[in-house]
Amino acid sequence: MTPIPDERPRRASAPDAGAGAPGASDPRLRPLVTRFLDAWSAQDVERVLDCYTDDVRYRDPNTRGFVEGRAALRRYLTKLFSAWQMTWHERELFALREADGVAFLWRATFRRPGGAVVVEADGMDLALLEGERLARNEVYFDRAVLAPFLGAPG
Repeated sequence: MTPIPDERPRRASAPDAGAGAPGASDPRLRPLVTRFLDAWSAQDVERVLDCYTDDVRYRDPNTRGFVEGRAALRRYLTKLFSAWQMTWHERELFALREADGVAFLWRATFRRPGGAVVVEADGMDLALLEGERLARNEVYFDRAVLAPFLGAPG
């Protein structure tokens, strides 16, 4: 099956995304997502961990199931950040209707440290919140964009 390309114009952000949904006007969401993506772009393990609860459950396409707890997430991030240079930019965000949380679309760049090849990926995070921190974070994107890096040095 051939995918149909998405040729719709892309917006840098959507200030009214999710308007009308319960929690859509939650003033915490945009600053929280900005702080979160800025921490990930800085690739500072402790700064990223400060965005999560102590009992966080984290999953992305590179993990095998959930990474559970700050100590396990610290180990994962240390390894991840040593292997990749990444940047993250919010595209849109949506408050969840039935839970304290947010789904946000992003665009990221990936590059091996010192490498010249840079690829972009679009993806989504689903985050459940406890106060100002993420208690559960599931990350979705197509790992196929990383194919130029797999099996070959940077």
